[in-house]
Amino acid sequence: MADLYTEPERGWRPRARRSVPLLLAALLVGALGLLLYTASNASRDHARALAEQQHSFEIIALARGFEARTARAEVTLARYVISLDPDTGRLFQDEWRSAGSQLKALGYATRGTDWQSGNVEALRYAFAQRGATLNEIGLRTTYDQKMAALARFHEAGKSRDVRRITALLDRVIKAENDRLRERSLAVTLAGDRTETIGRTSRLLGLVLLICVLFAAWFANAAYSERRKARQAAEAEAERADRLERAVAERTAELSDAYERLKRESAERAAAEEHLRQIQKMDAVGQLTGGIAHDFNNMLAVVVGGLELAKRNLRLKPVEASRHLDNAMDGANRASALTRRLLAFARSEPLLPSAVDPDALLAGMADLIDRAIGDQIIVTFTQAAGGWCIFVDRHQMENAILNLCVNARDAMEGRGRLTLSTAQATVKAGEIGDCAAGDYVVLTVADDGCGMSPEVVARVFEPFFTTKPVGKGTGLGLSQIFGFVRQCEGDIRIESEPGKGSSVHLYLPRSTKEATAGDQEEAFALSPVRHPPTRILVVEDDPRVLNQTMAALGELGHLPIACDHPSKAVRLLTNNPEIGLIVSDVLMPDTTGPELVKSLPIHLQHIPVLFVTGYTGDTGESGDFEGHVVLRKPYTLAALGQALAMALSGSHLSGTAAAAE
Repeated sequence: MADLYTEPERGWRPRARRSVPLLLAALLVGALGLLLYTASNASRDHARALAEQQHSFEIIALARGFEARTARAEVTLARYVISLDPDTGRLFQDEWRSAGSQLKALGYATRGTDWQSGNVEALRYAFAQRGATLNEIGLRTTYDQKMAALARFHEAGKSRDVRRITALLDRVIKAENDRLRERSLAVTLAGDRTETIGRTSRLLGLVLLICVLFAAWFANAAYSERRKARQAAEAEAERADRLERAVAERTAELSDAYERLKRESAERAAAEEHLRQIQKMDAVGQLTGGIAHDFNNMLAVVVGGLELAKRNLRLKPVEASRHLDNAMDGANRASALTRRLLAFARSEPLLPSAVDPDALLAGMADLIDRAIGDQIIVTFTQAAGGWCIFVDRHQMENAILNLCVNARDAMEGRGRLTLSTAQATVKAGEIGDCAAGDYVVLTVADDGCGMSPEVVARVFEPFFTTKPVGKGTGLGLSQIFGFVRQCEGDIRIESEPGKGSSVHLYLPRSTKEATAGDQEEAFALSPVRHPPTRILVVEDDPRVLNQTMAALGELGHLPIACDHPSKAVRLLTNNPEIGLIVSDVLMPDTTGPELVKSLPIHLQHIPVLFVTGYTGDTGESGDFEGHVVLRKPYTLAALGQALAMALSGSHLSGTAAAAE
């Protein structure tokens, strides 16, 4: 049984040997800390008592100094009253001001003592009263009223102000002496406590020496344990360093992966944007055949009408005029179709505006017919009732055209397509995330093959398509979905296999008034008459130059021909009466905007009318700088309207175009 308790006893003794020194060290450290804290407090109390004692001495000295200064000032005033010496009077003023400075110093020294603040405040008041009396005596003396000054000085000597000042000073000094006795006692007590602490510290130092010797013995016993602990700590530190290096390497790998992901995201965004433009151009390509057919028909009308008018010009002028009207109508239709195609195909983003959906669908009728072919019957149902939507017009046209092309593919080129608008009042949460309010519902419905629920659930995924490879990008409906969401609307699809599909676009109603889809509609058809003006025509094409000269002459103006932009400055200098410059935009060597910017300063005040045959030119507002722009081809009415705007300085719209 004795052997069973041998090991526990051996384990207990080392622990006891380790705990006893630790306990003694803790007690010693605690006693030392307490002693240091007590010594610090005693030293601080002793220093504070000495400082307060010194402060009391300073206050008593200031009070005595103030009393001496006031007495000296009054003696100086008496000498001044008797001698009438101005220097003595000035000496009195200096002495009295010095007494005031002493009083101010006394007030500053007693600012934190409640028992002295009342005395000092009363002393200030008595000093001010005494000063007023003595100043009056000084003034009488100054103005040669010696007898009156002597009498006043005699009365002032018996005044209560002197006794009050003396009494207040005595009260201040007495209070400070009382305080001084208390502070002297505190200094004595603090000194005694400091001496006691010093003796205690010497005793504690002896105990500390003994403990140090004991600790040295204990340190030798614990050295091996510390070495083992240090080795373990070094091993742990090495493991932590390895872990830190591994984390750093992994972080670097993640950073590289993140950078690659950002590059891939940017490349994907660029690719998606490129695919969007390709899809739009694909739609334009699908329009090509129909547009070529329409242009041939329109050119046939123009050529045939001109030829018939030429034959009947002399014998049948009425018939010739009718043929000319037909030719003009064909030319205007071709011009309008060209502008719509270019506006649809351009890739730069446009700003949203209030759009009438009924007018938008009516204006897209020709584009839709060309895109889906003659074998599909298109029906329009317009019931928006004047409600407008706030969208990007060209993005909206692109979305509608994409839906029509999808419907055409679903109907395999034959069937009935219905485009309709309607009014709807939606409650919150009724249609997706749409807020409560009024909405315009634009629907594109077909009677094609329809879609299964599985396909309908995925139609808005980017790059998802059921068309064969090379027939579609899979971005059409995803683009439309993103566009509608940006407009704070929603999209719904109803479809069943074999029963066709209906796509409903819910777009919030806009309270703004609709703007004209094309700026051509903003101009009047009748020519605008203006006083005859000398006009410089800069045009490199001789046929266009001759036609423009003739048109300006027909409107009553006096044109000057310039067949190259390099001649413009010389002609403007030789003809100072020129009041307008009509310039083409694209010309050899330089452009119209570059020509206008290079004009000398004395010629830059002349109004400018730019004429261009490319619709995209008018989007470069930075080049045209607010000048009026006229598009080719144009009529006399449009030319007259543009000339009136340019000559009158009206640049509100900035662009004029031919009336159709």
